[in-house]
Amino acid sequence: MTTIKEFRESLRGGLIESSDEEYEDTRKVYNAMINKYPRMIARCIDVADVIRSVNFARENNILLSIRSGGHNAGGLGICDDGLVIDLSKINYTRIDLQAKTVVAGGGCTWGDIDHATHVFGMATPSGIVSTTGVGGLTTGGGIGYLTRKYGLSIDNLLAVDVVLADGSFVVADSNQNQDLFWAIRGGGGNFGVVTSFTFKLHPVSMLYGGPILYELSEAEEVMKWYRELIKDAPDDLNGFFAFLTVPPVAPFPEHLHLRKMCGIVWAFTGPIESAEESFSRIRSFRAPALDFAGPIPQPALQSMFDALYPPGLQWYWRADFVKELSDEAITAHIKFGNELPTMHSSMHLYPINGAASRVSNTDTPWNYRDATWAMVIVGVDPDPANSEKITTWTKQYWEDLHPYSAGGAYVNFMMDEGEERVKATYGKNYERLVTIKRKYDPTNLFKVNQNIKPYAENETVVTA
Repeated sequence: MTTIKEFRESLRGGLIESSDEEYEDTRKVYNAMINKYPRMIARCIDVADVIRSVNFARENNILLSIRSGGHNAGGLGICDDGLVIDLSKINYTRIDLQAKTVVAGGGCTWGDIDHATHVFGMATPSGIVSTTGVGGLTTGGGIGYLTRKYGLSIDNLLAVDVVLADGSFVVADSNQNQDLFWAIRGGGGNFGVVTSFTFKLHPVSMLYGGPILYELSEAEEVMKWYRELIKDAPDDLNGFFAFLTVPPVAPFPEHLHLRKMCGIVWAFTGPIESAEESFSRIRSFRAPALDFAGPIPQPALQSMFDALYPPGLQWYWRADFVKELSDEAITAHIKFGNELPTMHSSMHLYPINGAASRVSNTDTPWNYRDATWAMVIVGVDPDPANSEKITTWTKQYWEDLHPYSAGGAYVNFMMDEGEERVKATYGKNYERLVTIKRKYDPTNLFKVNQNIKPYAENETVVTA
């Protein structure tokens, strides 16, 4: 059995313990509401470091968590009194122009990928904040500005390199380890440590997008108009609805500072020269209070909210998939939109129709291809003293809207909500995920996640 001293000496990237000077900063994750104290943090610099870390955790029966960007809603990239595999140093990109693909290390953020691909006029579907880790977002599904045009991140994933629970290294794609490849595309970090991702690239450079905001008093009319427009919109048009408070900073005009409003953040992937014509329908709906939509580089739109949501804020998340936005649901939404508890708190409705809906529910673990939106409610504030206020608002909002939902939720928007909630999210795909989990991780070494257990609670597990 490897000792901590031997383990430390075996790592190229380094091992951080609680007595080390950098421990306090290194243990922090994006959501400051999560405050956990791991025993060790392995700063893995390559696959060899990851293999050694997985073996050390398994051999010593130590709780193990995997951290890529650290943005996970429930802070599942960190754990108390265990070992954190920190992938942030496995940060590289490689573009194949002929194949139109990008290979990204498991520690990359989406900003890293955007930086590498934009110079070639290409992109792959990601999220809406560029500091988000590629690993966490992708293995959960991947919703963002390009979803309606090019699908989810998992729909553009071509291959992964994975370190399994037994310490072995495998490649999974459509030709080898197909069951593992299927599971990783939405099943989260349940099946191994993904050290490399290969994505399909698309011709995306300049978008036409940005926020268009309306008075909160107009929210009912805006939501009813939006629900009809997005259902029939061409794939080139993406837009997520939001309740928000206008930040008191430039470029927002002073008369709107700290005003509660509603709006849609648009992203149009069609030819820029046709964007004004496409947006004429949007602008003819009614005069907005603020219109920031226009030509914008894809990485600029992707990073637009980075400064507003830096690491270290308090976050409480709840989420659901939504098929229909009924009049009754809109009434409930408006009630809570008027009660936004803090400037950073919000509710978003991300459209997941278009290209993403033309993939079967069973082609990947993502079980809600027939939903129209992924809804997320977030109570957010920098002050820990407001944690109860933002949590109470988020919970009550979700409880009132849940009866209008499709049942499960996007795993990347979920806190630690229990096994039944995980089962509801994967639906009919859950049992297949259990079978694959049993094959690749029979002792549930990878359990700090939206966990898919390989066995029943009363079942005895026998391993070789």
